[in-house]
Amino acid sequence: MIVSLEWLKDYTDVNVDPQTFCDGMILSGSNLETCEMAGEEMEKVVVGKIVKIDRHPDADKLVVCQLDVGAEEPVQIVTGAPNVFEGAYVPVALHNSRIPGPLHGQPKQEGGVKITKGKLRGVESSGMLCSFGELGFEDKVVPVNQRDGIWILDGEYPVGADFAEALELKDAVIDFEITPNRPDCLSMIGMAREAAATFGTQLRYPKTGCDHTEGDAADYISVEVKSPLCKRYTARIVKDVKVCDSPWWLQRRLIHAGMRPINNIVDITNFVMLEYGQPLHAFDINSVAGRKIIVKTAEDGEKFTTLDGTERMLTDDMLMICDGEKSIGVAGVMGGLNSEIEENTTTIIVESANFLGESVRATSKKLGLRTEASSRYEKGIDPNLCEAAADRVCALIEMIGAGTVVGGSIDVYPNPEKAKTVKGRVSRINKILGIELTREQMVSYFESLEMKVEGEGDDMYVTAPTVRQDIEIEEDLSEEVARLYGYDKLPVTIPKGNSESGQSYERDMKDLARDTMCALGASEIQTYSFVSPKGVDNVRIDEDSWERNFVKILNPLGEDTSVMRTILTPAMLEVLGRNYSRNIESVRAFEIGNTFTANLLDPADLPDEQDNMSIGMYGGGADFFALKGMVVTLLNKLGIGDLDFIAESEYGVYHPGRCARIVAYNPIELENGTEAVEEVELGIMGEVHPEVAEKYGMGTRCYTAELMFNTVTELADLEKAYAPLPKYPATSRDIALLVDEDVAVGDIEHVIREAGTEILRSIKLFDIYRGKQVAEGKKSVAFNLTYRHSDRTLTDEDVSAAHGQVLEALKDKLDATLREI
Repeated sequence: MIVSLEWLKDYTDVNVDPQTFCDGMILSGSNLETCEMAGEEMEKVVVGKIVKIDRHPDADKLVVCQLDVGAEEPVQIVTGAPNVFEGAYVPVALHNSRIPGPLHGQPKQEGGVKITKGKLRGVESSGMLCSFGELGFEDKVVPVNQRDGIWILDGEYPVGADFAEALELKDAVIDFEITPNRPDCLSMIGMAREAAATFGTQLRYPKTGCDHTEGDAADYISVEVKSPLCKRYTARIVKDVKVCDSPWWLQRRLIHAGMRPINNIVDITNFVMLEYGQPLHAFDINSVAGRKIIVKTAEDGEKFTTLDGTERMLTDDMLMICDGEKSIGVAGVMGGLNSEIEENTTTIIVESANFLGESVRATSKKLGLRTEASSRYEKGIDPNLCEAAADRVCALIEMIGAGTVVGGSIDVYPNPEKAKTVKGRVSRINKILGIELTREQMVSYFESLEMKVEGEGDDMYVTAPTVRQDIEIEEDLSEEVARLYGYDKLPVTIPKGNSESGQSYERDMKDLARDTMCALGASEIQTYSFVSPKGVDNVRIDEDSWERNFVKILNPLGEDTSVMRTILTPAMLEVLGRNYSRNIESVRAFEIGNTFTANLLDPADLPDEQDNMSIGMYGGGADFFALKGMVVTLLNKLGIGDLDFIAESEYGVYHPGRCARIVAYNPIELENGTEAVEEVELGIMGEVHPEVAEKYGMGTRCYTAELMFNTVTELADLEKAYAPLPKYPATSRDIALLVDEDVAVGDIEHVIREAGTEILRSIKLFDIYRGKQVAEGKKSVAFNLTYRHSDRTLTDEDVSAAHGQVLEALKDKLDATLREI
């Protein structure tokens, strides 16, 4: 909210310098962004009157002006401005003057631009005639009729007077950051209320009554509200309207507030919007068919042209202002081109309405059209402002002689907003803030904010004005007391308690996993939880897969952040692809992050939130087995050792022949007291499918894994049991097995493990061979089996018996035979 300090003084007597004002407002809770001193960068810029204009002897586009600047002799200035004329009052930068700039076609210079006399095409020029832009005004605030050429003043001014003082340009322009819970501060009156409470002054409201009215508004227009999205609609009529430029005082207020003056009627509606925080709009009554206003939702697919000349496609959830035949405005956003105020407009409808903020925000977003009005409606506006704002518009129109106000108004307000009463306790507020204020002091704070206080003793029943929609509970009252008492005066105390710091088991597991992965040479990454739904398309996830059960964001910044991720792999591939595109030769990366899956049975229920871990690598010797080794090392470090890798060919992310699901075997105790082994899936890993890799710009093989980290945490076992060094020697046997090509090594190990007795201590794969000595469709797989007994030295018979069981099981279950070498 941009606040002009001089304008603010119309509502309260804040007689302090700008720095003191800013400091006081900050300490009372108003966040300040910038404070700029308008008009102070002008030096030796005066009001001048053009008394004579001659053509330049050597330039067709230049003229030579003689100006009265209050000196004994006229000042000669050469200019190329097309809009100068004799008798015009203009800003004149004299010799050795300084203006804010920038000069036309040049960048803005810090400290402004110094103007000195010189010659233009051989003719002496003792200064410069200035435009709005050259005097430091942004193009967006320059009045429409002043955008080309120099600034032509409206009316007569004392020649030779300091320009900034003559036009009252010197002002402190302060930009406040208004938080979403304080929409009342998006107005000059709202900020004046804050300033009055901060500095102990009285708040004055502007005049809203008219001295003279004619007729009755009901004879001109009728209003029908057909949608609950409109909470109130107030309309007033002004006839005999004279559309022209606004007086300078009104234009100056708008310019300092960052708005462009248009004409007197539009400027007044904008002025009152800034004054009250209530958006207003004026319609030409001759463009309203049937002299009837109907507030209803649009027809789906309806086309409508807004005031900016853009044709927009509407949907059936957008609230519109209509007449008896057509739409004439998008409610709360922008009026229509078909009902704008023009120079020949003679009778207008002044609209002051209140629309549901959620509806205005949705409409504004869908249309890609954000305005001063929509930004205010989105945050919530008090419906009780409508009538006062409409009356204020009429009072200003009468004051500047721009029309005759018609008596009465049309006011549709089916459910009037009532002020809320909140109970507060003096003792409780003091305890929260750590201070000792009396009831009288607290009451004075509340009353300075126009809040009514009732009750006795410790109990206070505080009724805030309806513009203060943020006052709902006792803690809100505590905040009001705190900020008016002064945040800087509140005592600083250390929180009391006997709690001990600690870390959850789940956090310990994450930290251990991070340390392990970093020790393995991987770098941790972090990606956004908000992702594009196209991510699962890029990794070839099936259409009916659970990975598509997205939690959708209601108000996303864009499609790329419109849903919450269900898996981490797409983000990991984006990181790998980005590094590859920047010529990074090899990458080892991992991420531990949240995933979210929607509850399809009950969409209103909270989503299922799980921790996942993704690992990705390419280059530098990366292959399937390097990734597998990293996964095994990590899980072993977490105490999960009995693992299996089961071939998977249906998961679209990975190469069908180079993918495996990661399974752990977890011993459990059944209800009957017996023990069993539970197979638990921990995740999936493999070489990324070539089509997927291509979509992420990968020109080399890359490998990823994704683990369900919550499940890993549940199975993790960090307890270490002491085992003494073996006393008795071990013996080992090597076997080379002939098996079918499609038999997985993991299946062979599983059979060996099941068949081996307690003396089988380890199984190590040391060779896989395919060649001349092996039949087609077969392969040779060689293992080293180690046997040892804890209590005695094994005999050859002991080992042969156990080894025979293993070979027999391999023959029965996998048709494996010993290879003859």
